[in-house]
Amino acid sequence: MTVAAPLAEALEPLRSEPRRSAILLDIDGTLAPIVRHADDAHVPEPTRTQLIEVAKRYGLVACVSGRQAAVARRIVSLGTITYVGNHGAEILRGGATTVEHDPEIESWAQRVQAFARGALTEELQRLRVRLEDKHAIAALHWRGAPDEAAAQAAVLAVGDAAQAAGFWTHQGRKVLEIRPPLPLDKGRGVSRLLEEVDLGAALYAGDDLTDLDAFAALRARRDEGALTTALCIGVASDETPPGLAQGADLLVDGPAGVRGLLSMLAA
Repeated sequence: MTVAAPLAEALEPLRSEPRRSAILLDIDGTLAPIVRHADDAHVPEPTRTQLIEVAKRYGLVACVSGRQAAVARRIVSLGTITYVGNHGAEILRGGATTVEHDPEIESWAQRVQAFARGALTEELQRLRVRLEDKHAIAALHWRGAPDEAAAQAAVLAVGDAAQAAGFWTHQGRKVLEIRPPLPLDKGRGVSRLLEEVDLGAALYAGDDLTDLDAFAALRARRDEGALTTALCIGVASDETPPGLAQGADLLVDGPAGVRGLLSMLAA
């Protein structure tokens, strides 16, 4: 898709005052291509090079991820920017070594993980469902399973049991998360970051339904008058949820499109 002209126009408020602008980016499917096994994810060096240049120019640059903040930093391999992890439950600030945990969410971590371990039956293991321990969140992945449809059905049944046990669940791209029964989304982390700084414009780019909460957080701050510009960029792929395209101001084509976006911001 060709979006260079409208994208350049939309970026102008941020590019004209970079020190008063925030660049907020999802990682998987946005900075890093989606891979069969989550542990193999990494940000390609050309993208990372552009991100370094953006980090030098803008007032706030952060990656916002469903992964743990420390894992997100490892994937991006850039220690000078901030990472919001576990959908807003963690913040790892640029240059810091200690993750800041949301205490309300933290209190549920042991119960979430105990339930998830008990739910990972021999049947789920036979279907090659993978359990990811994300501290206060447990994620069940079926991407790459030999029979993805059967694996998905089995995972969704676990989700029903989790809800019956008092937990909340959230489904992403071939993953189901078991969460504490508390409001927890990327918008929570984005709002926390933006409340701490005096900025006039903010951009968020993401590729999944979980990123719609970050879009909403930016637009809420704009509607409140805390931002003059809130730009929401959807990252398209062959798995793009319909809701993302509807919720975005503009679409770019995959991680390559995001690299182009970063290049325009750095120019």
